[in-house]
Amino acid sequence: MITSASSPLNAADIIAIDSFIERIWSESGLADNTLSSYRRDLQGFARWLPARGENLDDATRESVNRYLAARSTKGGRRGSGYTARSNARLISTLRLFYRTRLRMGAITQDPTVLLEAPKLPRPLPKALSEREVEALLRAPDVDTPSGLRDRAMFELIYATGLRVSELVTLRTEQINLRQGVLRVTGKGGKERLVPLGEESQHWLERYYAQARPAILKGRISDAVFVSNRAESMTRQMFWTIVKNHALRAGIEGKRISPHVLRHCFATHLLNHGADLRALQMLLGHSSLSTTQIYTLVAKEGLKRLHERHHPRG
Repeated sequence: MITSASSPLNAADIIAIDSFIERIWSESGLADNTLSSYRRDLQGFARWLPARGENLDDATRESVNRYLAARSTKGGRRGSGYTARSNARLISTLRLFYRTRLRMGAITQDPTVLLEAPKLPRPLPKALSEREVEALLRAPDVDTPSGLRDRAMFELIYATGLRVSELVTLRTEQINLRQGVLRVTGKGGKERLVPLGEESQHWLERYYAQARPAILKGRISDAVFVSNRAESMTRQMFWTIVKNHALRAGIEGKRISPHVLRHCFATHLLNHGADLRALQMLLGHSSLSTTQIYTLVAKEGLKRLHERHHPRG
């Protein structure tokens, strides 16, 4: 059985988790969302351990395995168990935690040494066709301030391949319209320069000149894209905006994700002959293998094209 999230943590586990989070933040500069995810995973395990008379630093390999088994059964989350993907993420967290604690000298044995993560299917990013992207870009009513803002956001993310979190946290000093580039800090605190392209630069200039002042109504904000409350746009807000405009554009039967335009940016560049290494730099991927998944998306598109139009497809 999985212990309730409201169960209190003991002092030793609180100290161990805080020490771990501080250590990996200082060493790797991980994003707040990642650190919060690590903390939640460790707190869940820490709340389960007292029933076995253990805490985080003296947990055994058997305890780790039993906890994973409990999460995978009906005693897990919402009565239906955690997914394999969720358990794989937990295993990754526990491995990092215990390796770090071992290096710190807080423990003498790592209970995750022989732990195997479940094998997961590698999902392909969902990308729209170029025609669908054009329809989505044209969907906002650019005669209204919010519509012009939405068009500028869509054009920018499609032109640059920004992550949604990078888009909504953009500050005005990060964009240089005169040089046509933006400076963005991605995962792990890595900074990169990304060219804007003429089209997105055009819509950004229109947004700055017409829509942003109308939305702010004299209020001050250093966020590039602002809500009607003069606050920074959020991921959830952007996702809602994308879904609403996708409906307006008549894009049906496809699951629209917040990152859909980032995936389109990568896939369409590859379709038009972009170099994989250059794409890796533009996307801000630390590993080329992460970028290579878009080659599979491009191949899948070619297969569908062949099946649809070849007489023996």
